[in-house]
Amino acid sequence: MNMLDSELVVASLRKQGYQLTDSIEEADALLFNTCSVREQAENKTYSHLGKLRQFKIDNPEKVIGVMGCMAQNHQKKIFQRAPYVDLIVGPGQLHQIPELIKKIEQGEGRQIEVSLGRRDGGREEIIRSHESFDPLRDPEMRPTPFQAFIRIQIGCDKFCTYCIVPSVRGPEQGRNPHDIIAEAKHLALHDTVEITLIGQTVNSYKAVDQDGKLWRMSDLLGELQEIDGIQRIKFVTNYPNDMTDDLLCAVRDLSKVSPYLHVPAQSGSERILKRMKRGYTVAQYRDMMHRIRETVPGAAVSSDFIVGFCGETDEEFQMTVDLVEECRFKNSFIFKYSEREGTKGAEMYDDDIPHHVKKERNNRLLEIQNQISLEDNQDMIGHTVDVLIEGISKTAIRKGEDTGPSVQLTGRTHCDRIVVCEGNPRQIGHILPMTIYETSPHTLFGEVVTEACGPELFGLG
Repeated sequence: MNMLDSELVVASLRKQGYQLTDSIEEADALLFNTCSVREQAENKTYSHLGKLRQFKIDNPEKVIGVMGCMAQNHQKKIFQRAPYVDLIVGPGQLHQIPELIKKIEQGEGRQIEVSLGRRDGGREEIIRSHESFDPLRDPEMRPTPFQAFIRIQIGCDKFCTYCIVPSVRGPEQGRNPHDIIAEAKHLALHDTVEITLIGQTVNSYKAVDQDGKLWRMSDLLGELQEIDGIQRIKFVTNYPNDMTDDLLCAVRDLSKVSPYLHVPAQSGSERILKRMKRGYTVAQYRDMMHRIRETVPGAAVSSDFIVGFCGETDEEFQMTVDLVEECRFKNSFIFKYSEREGTKGAEMYDDDIPHHVKKERNNRLLEIQNQISLEDNQDMIGHTVDVLIEGISKTAIRKGEDTGPSVQLTGRTHCDRIVVCEGNPRQIGHILPMTIYETSPHTLFGEVVTEACGPELFGLG
């Protein structure tokens, strides 16, 4: 979501004549796009802002801005901690940034634009204050020019007790399906081959179009499947209770839809799930996993887990371990609980698990998941898979081995497994068959399959 927001902000600024620069000294405006999901992310932002204090004193004409979730969450607190900041803009007001920068440069002082809080008005009024679906696209801000994110939903109404997102992103609302389809067609005309649909709980997507038709996620996928040029369709992140049978059948039956589902479980303990207000039981999550395996054989499923949530006992942590071992996720994103000011969890429960216990549980669960990932990846050895080549690998770039006719490339399978191989930069952006010959817990190592040359090409008759 943040990558897409950055892309849209850059596009709107470029329309005003701005250009990106890697140099702070050359920049007229320095903008931080921020996240509030974890405390560490906010601390990093304040740390980066602190390093600009003297720079701002020496260059008072430079505009320093904070945008995104942290701006919505902290608002004027940012001015208090970093009084040299000029601009604070929430996620729902990003389209105003060019105008706000202009006001600052014209001497109108510091600017702040944020959405209404969840209790600051009626639902429709609050929704309007969070609405921002700017169709501008900027290929240079994407991970690759042939891949793109498409926002189909903003906000969240789940109100998990540990999560600040409903407060900073506002009420859940689905984007008009015809606008989504039009944007996908536009991207396809500009050489995009893979789109990723994004939403806080993306499979909860529902929208009523101008004809009164109710669209579900499965309906949307069916229409996107028909767009020429688009070869792969992904969507993240999913909510367990909304993993409906019609959606699973769409994943199974639509060839362009990746058989990859990211469905956070968060805990294997009923009591902890209830404290988290996740809205489902462990039994319901297990049933969902059974339906996925039954309907979409071979689907890759990944998950999220929070360890050390308020009051979590050793026995309850073991329940999470048991769930991971049972479900055998492709991979899991594991986080130590971080109390967020403004959430129900911070109000209702003491953050009473010592840091060293959180760290031990995090490391143990990660070790178990890594072993599962390695074992399952090893089953891929000898198989040929189609890989979308995304670019030159980070290892090659770090070693300075990113030029020449043969470099290490990286890409992903249809089920989102990372693959590296030796190849030519001209292969970037293409989907190639690749045979897997080695693995690690997080990476497959492959070799591009080439057509065997017939003997006639060598004059052998």
